[in-house]
Amino acid sequence: MSDIIRCPWGDTDDRLMREYHDKQWGKPCFDERELFEMLILEGAQAGLSWSCILNKRENYREAFDNFNVDKVAAYGEAKIAELMENSGIVRNRLKINAAIGNARAVSRLGSLRDFIWGYVDGQPIVNHWKAHGEMPATSPLSDRISKDMKKLGFKFVGSVIIYSYLQAVGAVNDHMEGCAFKYA
Repeated sequence: MSDIIRCPWGDTDDRLMREYHDKQWGKPCFDERELFEMLILEGAQAGLSWSCILNKRENYREAFDNFNVDKVAAYGEAKIAELMENSGIVRNRLKINAAIGNARAVSRLGSLRDFIWGYVDGQPIVNHWKAHGEMPATSPLSDRISKDMKKLGFKFVGSVIIYSYLQAVGAVNDHMEGCAFKYA
């Protein structure tokens, strides 16, 4: 913690959470690999803390071939069995299968960047929250994207996960007013 003003959840002694807040959350991301990575990590986080996932992030990168969509889309039963034995990631078969299925859905889609950023015309939505408690867990936009993604075969893409994803990749900037890291 320091004299720098941050959103309350990012003003922590947890180095990974603080760095994530300061360097990534709310910052527009257009990189296909990073967009896929965040989609998988957000899905893995369901029911867990974000700190838990951040602490496993490097393990995920190694286990999931640095989130190479084509490689992940080609995973079969042997790789699933290997992932289920990997204590460095969340060993949940539904989440692992969702990651693989989502890679296949991204492959069919062609561009996750064009898909996600198309909903906001390539420009982040910048919200102006005065207190962290004002921030919603979902929005009409996350509802719509979630519904569209489910139709395309994506899994673990409920509206809450998608809202968190939009924040993570900067399509929605929910840094509180006064936060030194509000990108706008």
